[in-house]
Amino acid sequence: MIRVKVCGIARADAFDAVVEAGADWIGFVFFPPSPRAVTPAQAAALSARHAGGPRRVGLFVDPTDDAIAVALAALPLDVLQLYVPSARAAEVRARFGVAVWRAVGVGARAELPDAAGAVDGFVIEPKPPAGATRPGGNAVALDWSLTAGWRAPLPWLLAGGLTPGNVGAAIRASGAAAVDVSSGVERAKGEKDPALIRAFVAAARAASAAGGEEAAE
Repeated sequence: MIRVKVCGIARADAFDAVVEAGADWIGFVFFPPSPRAVTPAQAAALSARHAGGPRRVGLFVDPTDDAIAVALAALPLDVLQLYVPSARAAEVRARFGVAVWRAVGVGARAELPDAAGAVDGFVIEPKPPAGATRPGGNAVALDWSLTAGWRAPLPWLLAGGLTPGNVGAAIRASGAAAVDVSSGVERAKGEKDPALIRAFVAAARAASAAGGEEAAE
């Protein structure tokens, strides 16, 4: 079954929708420039709405150890999604003992990771477009053919420009077994739409992957 992460959750109605839709992971953005950013206290309050449910993922961009420690003190995080170089990702994993996914922006097949490194998984997405102020896909879709047939060294998630309308095609073309959505389920920048969340999870679940591996726990 295709696994689903919904990222950038900042409101109670969106959190509840992710839980009710049965997504596998729910993501909190700890990067203040993002319109989806939350503080550790805000994330903890949201997380407390439901015991169990989706595994909690914290997204960080070039974080200090102190920033990660503050977030982990506020709420348990199952995964740290990091925008950092490979060596720094390994340091964080060793320091905190929490699973780490490293986000990797690619524009060509040769840029796909060919070694695991000391992390637990990858988030594969497009390189930021010119002029972008934030990392990540910035609502731009990856060329899905880049990952077709890729022998990934670790479990991975496909991200970037996914919506309820295109996620099925993306899964089939890319071979991804797990997908990550943020802006594609918003009615306005940073404002998640519960109906779109439910539609996205349903569409992803209905798709069948042409290969790939499950994302890491």
